[in-house]
Amino acid sequence: MLIGYIPLSLRNMVFPLARFGSSAAWLFIMIGLLIPSLGSLMNIGILLFGTAVLFQIITLPVEFNASSRALELLDTNGFVVENEIEGAKKVLNAAALTYIAAMASAIAQLIRLILIRNRNNQD
Repeated sequence: MLIGYIPLSLRNMVFPLARFGSSAAWLFIMIGLLIPSLGSLMNIGILLFGTAVLFQIITLPVEFNASSRALELLDTNGFVVENEIEGAKKVLNAAALTYIAAMASAIAQLIRLILIRNRNNQD
């Protein structure tokens, strides 16, 4: 663990809220959708889901840093030979890029929920 690495510390602080938010959000959102008079519950659900999106955003620099540190460790400790370094770099970059996909998906879902809420408020 990196001591004093601010993005990791921030990620660890946000994690409990994001874990709760990502699971509880859907209950609030569904009730808000099914019972329009309780539409404010959908707003609560969107805010809770927003904590999961925030977690995804905070996780990005942590994961890219982890991939670069892993490559350095693989190289300096002799776990990969010189002709394998480029392949290891591609694999670690691909792993880090999955977090970009997860973040983009979470942001798109958040935007979708906001648009649904706005549409329902107009009815």
